Amino acid sequence: MKELKGKWALVTGASSGIGADLARLYAKAGCNLIITARREQRLAELKKELSQQNDIRIEIMQNDLSTETGPQELFDTIEGRKIQVSILINNAGIALSGKFNDIPLDKKLGIIQLNLVSLTKLTHLFLHGMISRKEGWIMQVASVYGFQPGPNMATYAATKAYVISLSEALNFELKGTGVKHSVLCPGPTRTEIFDTAGHTTNLLMDNLSMDSMDVAKEGFKGLLNGKSVIVPGAINKALVSSNRFSPRSLTVFGASLFGKEGTSRK
Repeated sequence: MKELKGKWALVTGASSGIGADLARLYAKAGCNLIITARREQRLAELKKELSQQNDIRIEIMQNDLSTETGPQELFDTIEGRKIQVSILINNAGIALSGKFNDIPLDKKLGIIQLNLVSLTKLTHLFLHGMISRKEGWIMQVASVYGFQPGPNMATYAATKAYVISLSEALNFELKGTGVKHSVLCPGPTRTEIFDTAGHTTNLLMDNLSMDSMDVAKEGFKGLLNGKSVIVPGAINKALVSSNRFSPRSLTVFGASLFGKEGTSRK
């Protein structure tokens, strides 16, 4: 972790859950932080907590990455403050559940904008500087949903499949550049995602859910080690592995057990 000390880490979707826990881990490693999300008050509370525990600089940048201009505005603000980002954690995302035909088009396009387009833009914008400096770390946050179609979460699962595919390709392309690239693929995780969606989890999800800090720790360690795909938890690893050998119809049915109505974002 010594190579991280004093570096600037940008964590999107840092107001709660995995994003907030990743910010805690990078702060503990001695990184200066840029934490961004829509909820500025939550970011302020996190900054206060981390400032009391760590001797680092922390910048709050309230931003809505679900808009077309959000990624460029965030990048321009960081550039304007003469901050050199060495670590990019693309954690911001939205989960949207329900029958595809019942979900309004604007909501489906919104999840694509945040989970897919904004992630791609931020990666593009910050990667150039990392390559030129021959040093950097990028972690995309996807989901185990990205390994199979997701009935009742069709758009969400499709965006996460894109993130996994993009990440594996970038991990290969960036070999020898000094930039490490990983994708974190959590399974069900105990965060506020279902509370804010206005619905509850089922028994299966309760039994499989991991603590968000445990997920964050695996992601943190995996990125430092240059691991391409990080699937936290033995059960999640087994489920992802079984998808490769199970009939596609069975895989789709299994994924349908997790889909629930509601919408949530980090």
